[in-house]
Amino acid sequence: MKQISIIKLTLISAAFLAACGGFAANAQQPINANTNTNATKTKATAPTAEALMAFDKQANEAYMKGDGKFFDRILSDKFVMNDGGDRFNKAAVVDMMSRTKCESKSFELTEPQMATIDADTYVLIYKGTFDGSCTGPDGTSMKIPSPIRAATVWIRNGDKWQAAFHGENLIVDPKNLPKTAPPPPAKPANKEDAAKPATPLPDANTDALVKIELRAWEAWRIRDAKKLEDLTANNLSFIDIFGNSYGNKADTIKAWSGAICDVKSVSVTGGVASALSPTVELLTHTGAADGTCYGQKVGAVHGNSIYVKNGNTWKLAFTMNMPAM
Repeated sequence: MKQISIIKLTLISAAFLAACGGFAANAQQPINANTNTNATKTKATAPTAEALMAFDKQANEAYMKGDGKFFDRILSDKFVMNDGGDRFNKAAVVDMMSRTKCESKSFELTEPQMATIDADTYVLIYKGTFDGSCTGPDGTSMKIPSPIRAATVWIRNGDKWQAAFHGENLIVDPKNLPKTAPPPPAKPANKEDAAKPATPLPDANTDALVKIELRAWEAWRIRDAKKLEDLTANNLSFIDIFGNSYGNKADTIKAWSGAICDVKSVSVTGGVASALSPTVELLTHTGAADGTCYGQKVGAVHGNSIYVKNGNTWKLAFTMNMPAM
């Protein structure tokens, strides 16, 4: 697993932009918003996967221009991006996108899947295929990773939907991984050119969510489907480090309780939780397992888990594991 490189921040937005464009172009008229001329406020209705995917052309144009203002409109103030275990907030991403230029010969977004976290929170999962390159603030040009599996968490903010999390994994065959790791992306020539990770500020639910996450990892280790059922929400979805996606609870539990891994012990460390709403939390963390999957030694992963409150109990609703370098 350590042989798979993580998509870096300067490139990670290529597919993300293509899913977001409609919200920027219609900032004053959000997609599917209820309109009530007698009311002083409007409330955005739930988007569809098709509606989100339909605005890729507008978003791609904004991306090519390095339009940071575009990101400033569509990203929630609660936005988090996990890159190599570092949490990047809205300000860091907006700054980086303002100074990154890309050229794309072609791109395609396919295989949309949407999962409901709650009435105000949705996850969109899709596949992105790209032919192009990006030039970062230091002048280094890099090919856009492709194909990738991406996920964006959307939250309701009054009459519009905004992104609160985005992540991407390269799609690879776990049974045919490269023998050597690809070289890491070039470092910025000047430290001032690098996006600054957000200072982690764990909220009051962090310890409780880390304990639940560890219980889920332990249930995965011993292939306890019943325990996994109990710990997870009805609309559970998942993206693994190989870019495989599981859009519903049945498929996710089947994958987690299968026999592809042989693990002796697990750990969850470095947890930082932040609230997306009073009933939805995002937990970033590092997970590790002593054992093998697909016959290969398991490495550390950077986890991104969405929890939803069900009564007085937090349930795991979505998780995306990213391979650590």
